[in-house]
Amino acid sequence: MLQDVQDYDSAKVALERGGDELVPSKVVYAILDGENPIKVWREYRSMSQQETAENAGINIPYLSQLETNKRKGSLNVLSAVAKALKVSLENIVPLQP
Repeated sequence: MLQDVQDYDSAKVALERGGDELVPSKVVYAILDGENPIKVWREYRSMSQQETAENAGINIPYLSQLETNKRKGSLNVLSAVAKALKVSLENIVPLQP
């Protein structure tokens, strides 16, 4: 039980320092249900495709193709999109079945 309290305290400090982010269950469940992670995070961040594409240095059609799984995207592009969405690369790479 002491370990649980220590873990809670550590998590609370990390959140206060901006080191971690609480992710709403609707984001987690949408991704687990198979929705495209890029689109889920973009909508959660209330960002338009235009804003996201500009911040990632790509064009809107390319972002749209990533969001509809018509393109996979290079590591550089996916890294730029992750940075634009303020998430790690692991958060936007689609889960493999």
